[in-house]
Amino acid sequence: MKKHLQKVIDASEGAEIIVSDDCSSDGSVDYLTESFPGVTVVENKKRQGFAGNVNAGVAHARGDIVVLLNTDVEPEKRFLPPILSHFKDGNVFAVGCLEKSHENGKVILRGRGIARWEKGYYIHSRGEVNRTDTAWVSGGSGAFRKSMWDTLGGMDTIYNPFYWEDIDLSYRGRKAGWKILFEPKSVVHHYHEEGKIKSEFSQDDVKRIVYRNQFIFIWKNLTDKTQYLLHLVYTPLQLIQAFLRKDNGMFTGYWLALQQLIILMRRKKEQYLLNVKLDKELDILK
Repeated sequence: MKKHLQKVIDASEGAEIIVSDDCSSDGSVDYLTESFPGVTVVENKKRQGFAGNVNAGVAHARGDIVVLLNTDVEPEKRFLPPILSHFKDGNVFAVGCLEKSHENGKVILRGRGIARWEKGYYIHSRGEVNRTDTAWVSGGSGAFRKSMWDTLGGMDTIYNPFYWEDIDLSYRGRKAGWKILFEPKSVVHHYHEEGKIKSEFSQDDVKRIVYRNQFIFIWKNLTDKTQYLLHLVYTPLQLIQAFLRKDNGMFTGYWLALQQLIILMRRKKEQYLLNVKLDKELDILK
């Protein structure tokens, strides 16, 4: 916050600023209160994870357009007008920023995603930044319409502590028939190497969580019968391959996801009432 928060304030153009604190123990709340009295601080008394912490902050926002920025993200000045302009269209749910991602001494342009269903799995990756469509908007640098956010129930905390929650939220919004866009003129800098995940979780922890949340996403959102059948066929093969390469993270993630199956079926039924598009209509390939 010492490095980035003032830049957020400088670029906010007078907007309300909220910092949601996920039960920190490093004096962050006292620092904010003393150094930034104009910033609203939401204190979680119990650790919520990424989705729960973001939901807590959004719940306190008074405006209908909420811009999410991770603590390791620094916006450029005048990044707000381009993304906000899209919300003149009442069917726009979210708009993503162009991330200048600082990784291993290089700057990689991120922020736009492509994705497709293949053999019952949702394959997603970074897309080129010369188009305005996107498969998802990042929860670390994007703008969301709060009324639609509330209709969807916000980010699903079943993904806690992190990963896949913004892909899930965007997918549910797109399946409900709302627009998800990418705005390359809204630029932020993302310093991944300074983030909390790498400092608090091992690579094995992250791998296990990513696998678990991948299965959760599929079982929660996929309604296409053909793709579901393919998932049932290829998952045992995936598990066998994981066994051969000694990938224990996939087995553990699969087992952890299975334990959430009843909850996932209930979530799926709730979302089904909002769906107006089919899974096969949501692929973005380039």
